[in-house]
Parts: sequence; C-alpha cells; structure tokens
Amino acid sequence: MNSWIIGFLFRVTVVLLATVAAPSQTAPGNSSQAPAAPKGRPPENLPWTRFHPAAPPYRPTDEEKQQIQAKLNQLDGMIHQLRAARADDGLLADVEIYAEAARWKLSYPEEFFRPQSVADTLSVLDKGLERAAELKEGRSPWTSQKGRVVRGFQSALDGSVQPVRVTVPDDYDGVRAFPMDVAQHGRFTRLYEVETLNSWDGAEIDYLPGTVQIDLFGRGKNTYHWPGEADVFEAMAFAEKAYKIDPERVTLRGFSMGGAGVWHTSLHFPDLWAAVEVGAGDNTSHRIPILDTLPPYQQAMCKIFDNMYEWALNAYDIPFASYVGENDRSLIKHNSAKEEMIKEGIQFEGDPFSLKATNAPAILFLIGPKTGHDMHPECRKTLNAFLYERIKMGRQTPDHIRFVTYTTRYNRDYWVTVDGLEKHYERTEVDAKRSADHSQYDITTRNVSRLVLTQTDGATSVTIDRQKLRAKPAPQMTFEKVNEHWKLASSREKGPRKKHGLQGPIDDAFLEPFLVVRPTGTPWNAAVNDQALRILQRFDRQYTLAYRGHIRIQDDKDVTAEDFTRYHVVLFGDPGSNRWIAKLNGKLPPLHWTKETVTMGRKSFPAAESVPALIYANPLSPNHYVVINSGLTAAWADWAGDFPTPRYGDFAIFKVQLGSDDPEAAYAGLFDESWKLP
Repeated sequence: MNSWIIGFLFRVTVVLLATVAAPSQTAPGNSSQAPAAPKGRPPENLPWTRFHPAAPPYRPTDEEKQQIQAKLNQLDGMIHQLRAARADDGLLADVEIYAEAARWKLSYPEEFFRPQSVADTLSVLDKGLERAAELKEGRSPWTSQKGRVVRGFQSALDGSVQPVRVTVPDDYDGVRAFPMDVAQHGRFTRLYEVETLNSWDGAEIDYLPGTVQIDLFGRGKNTYHWPGEADVFEAMAFAEKAYKIDPERVTLRGFSMGGAGVWHTSLHFPDLWAAVEVGAGDNTSHRIPILDTLPPYQQAMCKIFDNMYEWALNAYDIPFASYVGENDRSLIKHNSAKEEMIKEGIQFEGDPFSLKATNAPAILFLIGPKTGHDMHPECRKTLNAFLYERIKMGRQTPDHIRFVTYTTRYNRDYWVTVDGLEKHYERTEVDAKRSADHSQYDITTRNVSRLVLTQTDGATSVTIDRQKLRAKPAPQMTFEKVNEHWKLASSREKGPRKKHGLQGPIDDAFLEPFLVVRPTGTPWNAAVNDQALRILQRFDRQYTLAYRGHIRIQDDKDVTAEDFTRYHVVLFGDPGSNRWIAKLNGKLPPLHWTKETVTMGRKSFPAAESVPALIYANPLSPNHYVVINSGLTAAWADWAGDFPTPRYGDFAIFKVQLGSDDPEAAYAGLFDESWKLP
C-alpha cells in the first residue's frame, strides 16, 4: 500500500472521529483527556502538525527571550506615543505588524524553529523601530517605495493587524490605475509572521510584472477559510485604498494550499476577476468518501466548500486556468474538476497536457510534463500569456451567465443575484441570457425563490422559467416566486427569511466583524454557565492559534445597544448570567428557555444539563446575527486542516460535560428558509 493511500486512510479515520455531530471523548479538540491549557494555547492533545513541524524547536535562553521582550517593550512604547499623538491608523498598522510578529513568537515558543529564529525576531523588531522613528518625524517613506514593500492593515473582523506584501512597479506614479494581482501562498510548515516578514523583504517571488501585486499572509495556514477568507478581501480593500488600482483588472492566483484557496475564492465570487490561475490545489475534502455516513445537516455543511467540483460551473464566466504537474498527486483532482466541467456541457480541445474550452469564454487546463509539485517553466510562460491577455481586456461582463450556488452567502454573478433559495444547501442554478442591447432576458432557474437583476435600464421583456413578464426599464428588478409563478416583487418582504449574509450556519457570523459578550450575572444553572464559558475559552484558544488574532470580548454590563448595530453579537451564558440573553429570551422563536427546560421546537431538554447554541437574525438589529453559546464549530482537526467544516448547522443543544470544552450535541440541525424548525 503506497504512502498516499495510507495517508488518505488516516485522514478518513480522523474525520470519522472528529466530525460527527456528537464527538466522542477521544475526538480531537475535546480537552477532557488533558488539563486545560493556558489562555491562547490549545491543549497538548490537539493535533498541531498543520501548524508546527514534528522536529523539536529551538529553546531560546532566558537571556534571548529577555532581549526580545526588551526590544518589543521599546517598540510598544513608541507605538503608544504615536497613537497618543494621533498618528494615522493605517500608517500605525505598518509599524504594529512588526511588534505583533514578535509577540506571536513569544506567545508560541515552539515557533522558534531554529537558533536563527532569535536573530530573525530581533531583526523584525529593528525594522519596526526604524519605521516608528520615521513616523515620529512625520515621515513614511515606505508608502512611496517601489518594488517589494511590507505593509499592514487593521482587520475590521477582530481588530487585529495583518501583514501584506505589495510589489509596486517601477513606473507606478499614483496617477494611472494599475492592474492588481492577488497571490495566495502555499503551506510552509515553518513560515509564520517573523519568517514571513523577513522573507518578504528579500526573497524573489513569482511576480507578474506590470501589476501591483499583493502577497497575502492570510492569517497563516487555513486555506483562506472563515477569517482567512475575510482577510483576502480586507487586503484587497487596503491595496485599493493605498494604491491606484483598476478594479476591472484584478487577477487571482495561488499554488498548492494557495491553489486550494483559489478554488473556493474564485468559484464563490466568480464576477470579481479579470483572470484566475489555480495551481496544484486540492479542491476535495477528505469527508467526501464518507459523506453518506454523516447526519443530513452535516452533509449540508459540506456543500459550502468541501467539494468545489460542485461549484465548477461558475468557471464558465471566469477566464480560468488550472495547472498541475504530471507527477503531482493533485493531478487526480485537476482532472476531476475538468471532468465535472465536461458534465456541465463545457467542451475542450487540444492534447492532454493543454486543453482549452471551445464553448466557454476562456477556460484552460494545463499539465506540466514530468513535473511534480512545482511549476513547469513552459507552462509558466503559457499562464503568463493567458493572464496578460485577460488583463489587457479587463473584466468582461457576459451576456450569458451560468451560475451555481448552495447558499445565499455566495449568491452573485455579475448582473444576476440569487436573493432567496427554496431550500438552502441544495443545488441552485441560474442560466441567464440577455440580448446584445439588454432589452430581452431569458432565464431558467432551479431552487430559486427570489431573483435580482441589475443593469436592466433597457429591459422590456423578461422571461423566467418560460413565464414571460412585462418589465419597465429600471436599474434593478427583483422577482419572487409565489406558488410556482414568478412576479415582480414588492420592495417589502413579509416575515424573516434567509438571505445573503443572514442565512447561517453558526460559523457564518465569523466572516464579518463580531463581538463576544461574556456573562457577569448570577446564572440560572451554574453547570450550564460553566460549560458555556469552557466553550468560549476553547474558541478563544483555537481562534488565536489558527487565525492569528484575538476575539473581541466585552462583559455583558459594558455592551451597549450601539454595539448590536456594529457587530454580529455572540452571547455566552444563560438568561440569568448574561443580561443580553435575558433581553432576547422569548424573541428567538425556535428557542424557549426557562430555569427548568430548554425547548427547541418540539424537543425539550433539562435546563440544568443542556446548553443551547444557535444563530439567528438579531431582533435588536435585523441586519446582524445574534449567536448564542458558540464560536466556530469545526472540529480542531479540521481547523488545523484545509476544510474546517461546520459541525452543527444553525443550532445545537449540548450536554453539560464536566471537564470538557467540546461537549456532545444531543440535538442539532438547520432552520428552514423562514428561520423556523422544519
């Protein structure tokens, strides 16, 4: 049996243990087998292999750690002075990234991978001190620097500062808008903030000349999921603010783990890119072979990004190039993606090493002859030519859109927006054609209940699913399906419904700015409150390591009504301990919570041993979520892997388990399209 099969069987075994709705006592992420770790550290029995190498790290001496701490204190002091002097927040982020890099290194000593790590950390701090001194003098020369320059931005998601490298062309003048190339890096076991910042300063890169290229840190090694996904778009927004960027000429590229990230970033957001390049990326989760063994609500969760083949149709309107080496084990996934496109009716011509779509705008599949997990030089030339051709053309808005989704979180393709589904996580399709003068629209749908069309100023006739509707030209038109018939929708919607950004699952709240609210009152049931706090502590630990930030936490007594208008609010405790849970108790219809009983729909549980968790449209701020007693729900083995899939959907009832921070779920599932239990 070869090593790949052995590795695959091991991963399947991990999934069977770690991703079922009610994890066993030995499941990764359950700390009942070991004492609780300090804040910011996962328990010792969690799998770290995706974050840290198996080889023992270098142990810095006390003197070396004191040397780093002293220099970090100096830099922190200068940052404090600059903030007090009202220095620009954006420029401060360019300094803070160096302090944060050293702070992470001290927080996780196992990331001193070799003796050189000490010198590397001190070097990073020296760069931060140099920038801080320049900023104190009112200068920021790095903002006009050409070539490779390390920058930083503050994430709205959690308030952390995140690094990004920008490569600025020599002829950039700040007047002419330049194309932007967004690069997602691969997985490097010994590459964290300190190593990244140092390598970015000097290392040669796969640069696409003539572009303002941004190399993402992406919060480390998470395949650009959840906060890693938010990081992609926050980094792009930073670059568009800091540099003159042409939004119609943005390319997206990635290799290995970066390629896996590009599969989901591009196919979930198909209308953003002038061109996309996927390099040797794994686009199928290890859960897929055992999908039928999972509970239905967890099978639904696997539709989000566990198998990006199911989204392959969205490449139809993207200038899309996929590459892999002939001897790379990712070749199987590369070919499977191509076969899925063929099933969708996309036809190809050429030889096995170079195939081009004949009935789609621009899709290219390349294989590097006699090449492993690397880029073949001749393929690199072909890919560059492909990218430059599309950059020159700019993003093209098609008159024929083929779009697939499984959730309203990812619901737009140019002038088509799926605003409502008949049932979430079932395949949803739109095939939309319009005449060259944009007057006639012919659309077929599947599993769509509400559809928005834009760029319809010249529309006079719209046909949806063979129903011809009279249309008055307008910049935007909204249609809804009632009793199997389409009609123009009124501007007002009746009752709550799942829609873009308010559709769940629980984990969806952590794609946008969120605030965690800690209880300070007297709980109805102390054991339940303690269990909720253990869940919070686990979320805090794991988020810190996996997503290189700290969750924003406030005591319930310090939270204001205004906070509910700024954040998705995540409440821990019970109606006795958390005043905001008390205010919402009775206003979240599926949940009925008393001192004696927790009821979800028709199922009731003893309140003294049950912890309800759910996501719901917030009655105090209808455009935001409220989450109760949960952070990101993926098993730790999946946080540390490439497919951190939600375990519980929209809600769960956890059993109190003394000593455990990852308790079993007695009941879990999904709300329907009206936020009700089916």
